[in-house]
Amino acid sequence: MLIRETAKSAWRSLGSNRLRTLLTMLGMIIGAGAVVAVLGIGEGARSSVEGRIRALGSNLLLVRPGFAQGGGGVRSGSVQTLKPSDAQALAALPGVAAAAPEMSASAQLRHQGQNQNASVVGVTPEYFEVRALPLQSGISLSPLDGERRARVAVLGASLAQELYGKSSPLGSRLQINGSAFRVIGVLAAKGSGMGSPDDSVFVPLSTHQTALFGRDYLSNISLQIESEDEAAQVQAQATQLLRLRHRLRADQPSDFEVRSQAEMLETMGQITGTFTMLLASIAAVSLIVGGIGIMNIMLVSVRERTREIGVRMAVGARRRDVLRQFLFEAVAVSSAGGVIGVGLGYGAAQLLAHFGE
Repeated sequence: MLIRETAKSAWRSLGSNRLRTLLTMLGMIIGAGAVVAVLGIGEGARSSVEGRIRALGSNLLLVRPGFAQGGGGVRSGSVQTLKPSDAQALAALPGVAAAAPEMSASAQLRHQGQNQNASVVGVTPEYFEVRALPLQSGISLSPLDGERRARVAVLGASLAQELYGKSSPLGSRLQINGSAFRVIGVLAAKGSGMGSPDDSVFVPLSTHQTALFGRDYLSNISLQIESEDEAAQVQAQATQLLRLRHRLRADQPSDFEVRSQAEMLETMGQITGTFTMLLASIAAVSLIVGGIGIMNIMLVSVRERTREIGVRMAVGARRRDVLRQFLFEAVAVSSAGGVIGVGLGYGAAQLLAHFGE
């Protein structure tokens, strides 16, 4: 009964000062909403990055060129350390289902007055299966295209839309750095992002190396392994094989890098987790400020209501009863502000996720 009377008295007090109560709650609403929104956005970013990495292909190992300098790793696609013969040797390793070499470079595309600067990627037919890139229309590159150094191209979904609009690009002529190519296929949309295949055009690797850019090295090699359980073993074998092929001594650093999909997921997870916690800690400052604001308002309320406190104690109320009422008011304001803030933060995270798709 005493608790019920204390609660009624606290609610009457809060209701009689609605504006002050609302302003007191505002700090808690902002703080709780900011923390929930930041954590939600961070988790969404982690899931998005993980999904994009997994979408690169199943059971994937990525071999990239590079060299070590000054104690720090410096890697670039322009480093000439990987050759097509390396890809052929890696494809013969036990546990490797397929090897897909690729070479990418930027080029000017032109079609009926439409000009676009895009990434031109030289690939083998296995590339589309290894990287899980299904076709939307047309046909894919064939081994015969590579043998004949055919001038045929497969377009990414976004690039096809930009160059051709609503018309079908199949069978049309596309100028790549002044050379005419015939479009034979269009990839299904994969999703935007850095290095997205939607913004690239794919040609036979042999044509890319001879007719377009005259380069005999590779940007990277994608290895599809037969089982995810064999990833570490295949990774070690690939590293040992390439070191032997590149004639590197035991004291020399590798001029390449072999990364597994699991390592990429772990690395990106750590990066996004660190940024999420950093932003959450900043947002938590507003939550602390909101709590201090409630404490200050309660202190002011006590000083303003000294007459009420004196009357209550004169009619038999004890110190604990008065303390219980003010604690109830503080808990009520904090709880209400926290619940509203959590709801607003969740709504903000959902809204940003919707517009970020």
